[in-house]
Amino acid sequence: MSIPRIVVTGIGASSPIGGTAPESWSALLAGVSGTSTLEYDWVEQYNLPVTFAAQAAVRPDTVLERPIAKRLDPSSQFAMVAAMEAWADAGSPEVDPDRLGVDFATGIGGLWTLLDAWDTLREKGPRRVLPMTVPMLMPNAAAGNLSLHFNARAYARTVASACASSTESIVNAIEHLRDGLADIVIAGGTESVIHPVTIASFSSMQALSKRNDSPETASRPGSIDRDGFVMGEGAGVLILETEEHAKARGAKIYAAVVGGGVTADSYHITANDPEGTGAARAVKLALEMAGASTSDVTHINAHATSTPVGDPSEYVALHSVFGDRIDEIPVSATKASTGHLLGGTGALEAIFTVLALQNRVAPPTINLTEQDPAVPFRISGEPTPLGAGDQLAISNSFGFGGHNAVAAFASV
Repeated sequence: MSIPRIVVTGIGASSPIGGTAPESWSALLAGVSGTSTLEYDWVEQYNLPVTFAAQAAVRPDTVLERPIAKRLDPSSQFAMVAAMEAWADAGSPEVDPDRLGVDFATGIGGLWTLLDAWDTLREKGPRRVLPMTVPMLMPNAAAGNLSLHFNARAYARTVASACASSTESIVNAIEHLRDGLADIVIAGGTESVIHPVTIASFSSMQALSKRNDSPETASRPGSIDRDGFVMGEGAGVLILETEEHAKARGAKIYAAVVGGGVTADSYHITANDPEGTGAARAVKLALEMAGASTSDVTHINAHATSTPVGDPSEYVALHSVFGDRIDEIPVSATKASTGHLLGGTGALEAIFTVLALQNRVAPPTINLTEQDPAVPFRISGEPTPLGAGDQLAISNSFGFGGHNAVAAFASV
């Protein structure tokens, strides 16, 4: 029995640099930064050490109908907006509900709903806490609501693997489609936790950049003067289906999803394994599933968060896989533009990887001042042509807990 080929037939995104996937891609190629100073009273109220973030370019509650938006945490709102775009982009396919699945992800879930409810309980008492609080805050809320909205009855599964979450959801979707559990899968991830608690917490662990005087240049992966990541928000969604199913309905195809690898470091709850062993193994597994070799890879969307420790460890991991050839492969570190969407970041970067293959151009990495000799990727502040011929790209995501997830995509 042959293994079905999986393809991408629709994309949708709500990001700090665009309200849709095409808008986000255009802004990325233009070198736009989605980071800005936070204009909220709570920044001064809590004397936060970091006063900026990469906020969504378009608020999701301005896109959704009010009855829908009011019953969703912002994280689920972003998921719904991106999924509706992706579904329409795929041609709103007619599919047996029992053959439509949802593989979705978040790193944290409905944080705003949870903490708003806690404030209400303390200030106004239990009778004022909304009855929808738990359905809105639970991490599977996005997957559940997408299942309801699109009548997806094959399954609705949720991954919560920190910053590797939505790449892992894509890998799961590949496996589920190959196993025949669905004909079409809505895959992706979301996050909306630009909140005083998360900013204070990430700041306390010295993970966030503190460039309050120049927020738009704060995320600078690969630069020797990087000082931490920038928190972002939003969602990315890909419509995945078997190539046979896509061609039978005459769908356009962006790219093929040819492989995926998921591993664990078992090293530290927050720190990367400095040897990059788990990350390297995830890359190897993705290429093995794709039936590809390291010489086939023509582009990499790196995890590259802009932390002093994380960027070099990713280089170490990739060098162990590709050898010196890693210095020749065009690498993009798109978090420089979008910030870090945590559980939603892998899906957004998967979309960027798909569009890089379709348009045969590696997007630029902005804010690259002096490149760190410990991170000597072939990385550029300008778009880099990928050339003619077959293209194979990988997108990397690594998260707290030692989670590693890598997805491989091929041009069509």
